Amino acid sequence: MRWLMLGVGMLTMTAGSMSQYGLAYLIPAFRDEGLSLEQTGVLVACPTVGVVLTLIAWGAAADRWGERVVLSTGLGMSGLALLAARSAHGTVSLAVCLALAGATGASVLASGRLILGWFARHERALAMGIRSSAQPIGLALAAATLPALAVDGTGAPLLFLAALMLAAAAAALVFVRDPAPLPSAAAQQAPAPKSALASPYRNSSLWRIHAASALLVVPQFTITTFALVFLTYGRGWTALDAGHLLAGAQACAALSRLGAGYWSDRTGSRLKPMRIVAIVTGLGMLALAVAAAAGSSLAVPVLLFLAVVAASSNGLSFTAVAEYAGSAWAGRALGIQTTGQNALSAATPPVLALAIGAAGFAPSFAVVATFPLVAALIVPLAAEPAAIVAQTGRADPATVGARSARS
Repeated sequence: MRWLMLGVGMLTMTAGSMSQYGLAYLIPAFRDEGLSLEQTGVLVACPTVGVVLTLIAWGAAADRWGERVVLSTGLGMSGLALLAARSAHGTVSLAVCLALAGATGASVLASGRLILGWFARHERALAMGIRSSAQPIGLALAAATLPALAVDGTGAPLLFLAALMLAAAAAALVFVRDPAPLPSAAAQQAPAPKSALASPYRNSSLWRIHAASALLVVPQFTITTFALVFLTYGRGWTALDAGHLLAGAQACAALSRLGAGYWSDRTGSRLKPMRIVAIVTGLGMLALAVAAAAGSSLAVPVLLFLAVVAASSNGLSFTAVAEYAGSAWAGRALGIQTTGQNALSAATPPVLALAIGAAGFAPSFAVVATFPLVAALIVPLAAEPAAIVAQTGRADPATVGARSARS
């Protein structure tokens, strides 16, 4: 049963990723329809803006009614909004439809309680990594299919995305079964009888995980949104060739999330790997800025490396948030988590489009490098033992040994 839940979770995440974040691969098609780079940046950000506005509400709904109701309802409405976008006249009406598609499809991003309830802690990060790998898989499918479907305009790719969302909604309705609840880390540490309902936000640890995770999406969405533009307008590639290359990179990014999850389960840590990924991503963005400024051919392999590495920490942060919050708060906590991530990811395309237009690729990439480096500084490594105690009922042996050595 748990593997069926994971499979349905991957299907819903793949469909959601393609519709919410895959529009970047339609930028050349939008440009061919007469839109500027700044206008297309706004359109690409519209689904993410919709996500930001509704994520916490979807999370609260998942805590109350379960993910079966939330996923099937939200994804179904998102599919209908994408059908409306296909028939929209004018940029404003198209932007509204895309924002509505994101707002309703946000239900898939507030999920995650299925993994928390159906998998034990020693296998949970890998399971969450498998589930979160659906996002780069979705982007890979978008890169491979949307530019080809958009040869005669954007109507065909929007219809394709709508069909995927409706199919995912049907699968969630038929197959999803909600698990029994688990306590939060805050509940495990509090002695009161009603501690299972205690807020995990009474200290700064969860907020710091949210903040670090949000900062890490900036380089990820910089690459996701502007890799195609960089290769086509900066390096002279065709949109189809660049799309095929980036599809392969996104497939590797999906594998990187599995690798990060396996690494996390083997080491018993979610946040230490997350900090290492943040540092590597920041240094990689600096290298990309230098290569772009020098006009070096190394810019392309560095870009592909970042497409893989920058996406690898998502499952780690989601697992850390779900474990620290517990299933009573997991929907809301994941909603807050993804709201912060999507607030920055929504701002990234239009802001970076302006920056690239004004200063070029290299200076813009250099500024983006500061975000993951700051994220590395604020990852709360000390919060991890509390989550381990909450989910296993015992302290991590490595942590206990280290404390004994220091004493």
